[in-house]
Amino acid sequence: MQGDSVIIVAGGEGKRMGQLVPKQFLMLGDYPVLWHTLQAFHNYDPGMPVILVLHKDWITHWQKEIHRFSHSLNYKITSGGETRFHSVRNGLALISEEGFTAVHDASRPLVSPALIERTFRTAREKGNAIPVLPATDSLRILTPEGNRPLDRNRVRYVQTPQIFPTPLLKKAFRQEYRPEFTDEATVIETLGEPVHLVEGEKRNMKITTEFDLQIAGMLLSGSPKKKEAGI
Repeated sequence: MQGDSVIIVAGGEGKRMGQLVPKQFLMLGDYPVLWHTLQAFHNYDPGMPVILVLHKDWITHWQKEIHRFSHSLNYKITSGGETRFHSVRNGLALISEEGFTAVHDASRPLVSPALIERTFRTAREKGNAIPVLPATDSLRILTPEGNRPLDRNRVRYVQTPQIFPTPLLKKAFRQEYRPEFTDEATVIETLGEPVHLVEGEKRNMKITTEFDLQIAGMLLSGSPKKKEAGI
């Protein structure tokens, strides 16, 4: 839709993977993780403005790398900040005060156009939207006394893209940073705005470990091996 934009957050260094390069630059099939993420939003809407937020030390690396794979993806690059909050704020500086803005993790390369469309549609209907999945494992919460069970029926796993009206998002990110700002929804809620949930997708997994990368590769290729992993 006219005025809609997306910020793809890839400002971290991905040290938990134990690799020489951040996880968004690792190969997933024939292309880097980040290429798949950019391509997903291109497939949804080739004309939608895309802002890519990268760690300043890796911008040149990516600009050289992407020329090996594609010249058709259109996006602007800006440098990341100290935290995700600061990275999103930097991305918002390149977006006009119109429409809705989606914020998506670069490390969720398997997001489908259907999920993007469903989240944008819900955001337009209800004012905002974030995709979630129900908890399927038994859960326990740590307490001063030890721990206790948590009702999984009342818990949801949060995904991206998280979509909000651009003016509201800009207003929210003019606040001072707080440690509890773990995603865009937690920032928006401080303005008294309710957050609306939409059904996410298991395939829209976040790549954090080497195992995650292997599973994403199986999902991407449709390999029978994914059955062995219990998927």
